[in-house]
Amino acid sequence: MTHPFLDLAPLTPAHFAAIERRVARLLRTEQDVVIMQGEALLPLEACIRSGARPGSTALNVVTGPYGQTFGNWLRDCGARVIDLAVPFHTAVTAEQVRAALAEHPEIDFVSLVHAEAATGNTNPVAEIGAVVREHGALFYLDAVASIAAEPVLPDAWGVDLCIIGAQKAMGGPAGVSAVSVSERAWQRFEANPHAPRASYLSLLDWKARWIDGGRKALLHAPAQLEMLALDACVERIEAEGLDAVTARHATAAAATRAGALALGGLEPYVYEARDAAPVATTLRSPAGVDAAGLVARALAADPALPLVAGGGALAKEMIRVNHYGPDATRGAVHASLAALGAALGEAGIGVDVEAARRAVTAAWE
Repeated sequence: MTHPFLDLAPLTPAHFAAIERRVARLLRTEQDVVIMQGEALLPLEACIRSGARPGSTALNVVTGPYGQTFGNWLRDCGARVIDLAVPFHTAVTAEQVRAALAEHPEIDFVSLVHAEAATGNTNPVAEIGAVVREHGALFYLDAVASIAAEPVLPDAWGVDLCIIGAQKAMGGPAGVSAVSVSERAWQRFEANPHAPRASYLSLLDWKARWIDGGRKALLHAPAQLEMLALDACVERIEAEGLDAVTARHATAAAATRAGALALGGLEPYVYEARDAAPVATTLRSPAGVDAAGLVARALAADPALPLVAGGGALAKEMIRVNHYGPDATRGAVHASLAALGAALGEAGIGVDVEAARRAVTAAWE
């Protein structure tokens, strides 16, 4: 018995390279793009382990949990790490980055998360990139949550390492990811004796055996289903139009924020709308109301709604509406806020579901 998901012809190097070119067009980059055979944590860690080394100094911007993780990896590589931490309900500014670089001129590596889906904030990468490039440091950007939800322009912004994953706004598979690598970054990797080689974490292996070899022979058998799904999801974005996809996410975010404010009982976790990520809206539950319990009640009627409680210590106070990918729609926003309204009503909190519905409709239109 044949099966369309199992009995597939091998993925050829030519097809693999064609998918890379599609991803490069999505990023609007002339840099080398490497598609890595694993979830985005693979290139996120691989880039740090290739670019950080004993004796280097890194500025690690912390606006959420992933920034904290990057700092741990940088220290594990022997780098001296300067953490620039800002409250999770806001965004870092280019002036804060400029001040940190001026105070520590030895900084040669800057790590930043574009959009933190976990906390619902987004950072002004274009302005920060100009400051980092003026200083001369290598610029590492986690754009996993932001790609297809807001503009991501590594070449225009001076990003040396731009890491993306397909599982959020792109609406694609979780098991494959990609990174664009500048020539400056390749030079730094090659000069680093501690950069992984002959390893699944090695980007240098991909350069030597795949890119420099003319993209004729793959390093290992590709994750075939994930690669085909990535190809299909980029094709779907191309058909809708990247600008239309990002506009849809921006509208979903604006509608969710407006609807939550009109609903009552909930406050935006990210104070300023300009700092709020288009991929997810985070909300504070009312005082004395457990956010995880509230989300559980909201999901009882429809477990498919894109609602989750915050992670870790935030589980008691944060609700996250994940309006990304197929959930960046008016219907998903309406349904999520209606379910939250019903759950708040059960908890004895006064809400106005009809006002929320009108606010979402007005924002969408």
